Amino acid sequence: MTPEAILAAARAKSLRIATAESCTGGMVAVALTDVPGSSDVFDRGFVTYSNAAKTEMLGVSPATLAAHGAVSEEVAAEMALGALSHSQAGLVVSVTGIAGPGGSEFKPEGRVCFGLAETGKPVITETRDFGALGRAAVRQAARDHALALLAAALPGQP
Repeated sequence: MTPEAILAAARAKSLRIATAESCTGGMVAVALTDVPGSSDVFDRGFVTYSNAAKTEMLGVSPATLAAHGAVSEEVAAEMALGALSHSQAGLVVSVTGIAGPGGSEFKPEGRVCFGLAETGKPVITETRDFGALGRAAVRQAARDHALALLAAALPGQP
């Protein structure tokens, strides 16, 4: 589903969208706001690259960050729920990962965790290992997957 179709589907459900992004640095928000007329659906984007920003802007718990690290489904869930509660949106996608270069044995380059929060529903999380594709390719893959998660949350739409 294209960004245009995602926005149309959300519009049909009278649903506003927000994003909470770390490794993508706002790329999901850009993809959505590149569409003319997106302002009636897209509410806001949070770019929370640092742990302090995740805590200050989204309410991610320092204890969660300490226990699981920024690249974790636990943090992705808290990012998504924080963006939901700090916006007018009813649907939020969050992204946190290691675009590279670098990584570790436990959190390799290309690992990205996602969260999807919708008002009145349990948060959904997942982890994708895109591999060491290079920084730009990992970020693009993460952006595309985040858009696919939004699309999947809007079933039955074109």
